[in-house]
Amino acid sequence: MFADLPAMLVPLALAFAGGAATVGVIWWRWRPGREGRHLNLLVRDLQTIGLGLLGRAQVLGGPVGESFAAESRRILQLADAAEQAGMRSRRPFGLQDEALPLGALLRGAVHDVGMLLGPGSRHWRLDPALEDMAVRADRRAMTGAIVQVLARAARETNEGEFIDIRAARTPGRVTIIIEDEGIGAAVADLAPAAARPTEASRGMGLGLSLAQSLVRAHGGELVLEAVPGIGARALVSLPAERVAAP
Repeated sequence: MFADLPAMLVPLALAFAGGAATVGVIWWRWRPGREGRHLNLLVRDLQTIGLGLLGRAQVLGGPVGESFAAESRRILQLADAAEQAGMRSRRPFGLQDEALPLGALLRGAVHDVGMLLGPGSRHWRLDPALEDMAVRADRRAMTGAIVQVLARAARETNEGEFIDIRAARTPGRVTIIIEDEGIGAAVADLAPAAARPTEASRGMGLGLSLAQSLVRAHGGELVLEAVPGIGARALVSLPAERVAAP
């Protein structure tokens, strides 16, 4: 194990080097009036680097892996802060609605997050009933929102843990439900620092601001519930008029 340690650390070192280079290039090219575009690039690249590093760190395990995992979460927190800053200058979304089968939409989002995790893995359990449901939405916007929610579930869970995805129909609403058995650490991001709860939380904060805006552009709502030590549940709800024939 220890004989292989230097080789195992190479991808982690490269991830850090790539992150530093990416941030340096973005800030070097900064121009007045283009802050929003550069913030978007910064958020995307930091999320990619942070999740990739997290996946590799969790596969490595042990004290070294835990140390790298902690650093990866700092990178992801920086991405959250950059995303929040970018929301202040973001333009209104222009939606191009189409019928989107939920099963295919969610499988694609799971694939995207899995690619970001690299060698890291989560057990994604999609309810078969999703194959019989569809919504009318903008493909790019809705996929982006779901990927952000799944990425947060991935970063708050450990190697090999389960994340369940299902949907529920209620009068006037359809809700996509994403549940994880993580550490519930997301609770610290859901409320302002002066009003953070100690037992459970229901709300939104850093890390999902863009996802929430994308969902709201469709007339829906995004709510995150978390309990420390138990896990979290994200609820992406859309109004009844967004339901389409599968």
